[in-house]
Amino acid sequence: MTAPPVVDVQRPAPLPWLRARLDDAWLETRSARTLVFDVPGWPGGDAGQHVDVRLTAEDGYTAQRTYSTAAAPEPDRLVVTVQKVGAGEVSPHLVDVMQPGDECEVRGPVGGWFRWSPGLDGPVLLVAGGSGVVPLMAMVRAKVRAGVATPFHLVYSARTPDHVLFTNDLFALSHTTPGLRVDRLYTRGGLPGDVRPMGRLRVEDLPAPTATAVPPRVYVCGPTGFVESAARLLMERGHETEAIRTERFGPTGGS
Repeated sequence: MTAPPVVDVQRPAPLPWLRARLDDAWLETRSARTLVFDVPGWPGGDAGQHVDVRLTAEDGYTAQRTYSTAAAPEPDRLVVTVQKVGAGEVSPHLVDVMQPGDECEVRGPVGGWFRWSPGLDGPVLLVAGGSGVVPLMAMVRAKVRAGVATPFHLVYSARTPDHVLFTNDLFALSHTTPGLRVDRLYTRGGLPGDVRPMGRLRVEDLPAPTATAVPPRVYVCGPTGFVESAARLLMERGHETEAIRTERFGPTGGS
């Protein structure tokens, strides 16, 4: 009996860590900040992907966390929006301490399932809970930059208006971008005159699938409990399970 042939399977090379220099930053809410990095060699990627961020202390101690990109991808430039976690090691530094000119390391982009690019067919439904809107906002911005007519509908659940990320951008884009609809709903306190009673996401908050040749692509992002509830409501509304793509994070930062 002869031995089976040895197959040389080449594993892909690990993604390299790149030096990232903070170019600009601004607060989105009292506890969330958008950071714009210059990253020579950054490949861009697709909207919806994420990046590893690593900080190194003077004594050599390192800490890293993963964050979604927040803008339409472009080479050598990276935008992330970070929600501060009180007991965290990385997010408090990024939100409260880091200043333009400071450096860190980044690696990515990572993620092949939860992403959108202008070449994809079919309408898009985005369902966000809390800071889960970040990768979905990157998709909206990618649509705007590409100038495509793809219909987009964002349903964004937040605790109160003060917890809404990208308030000004969402208002402006919803009034100037053809095919973009933005619905905001509040779980704990809304605005005077709101018709919808405050509360968690309900099945009637979600649109039914449209009668198009290509079914809607559905992206859901937020805390685990929100994502599980939203996926169930979407299926009750008639969306196919295989059309729903989800991304979730821990209990912090949700609605």
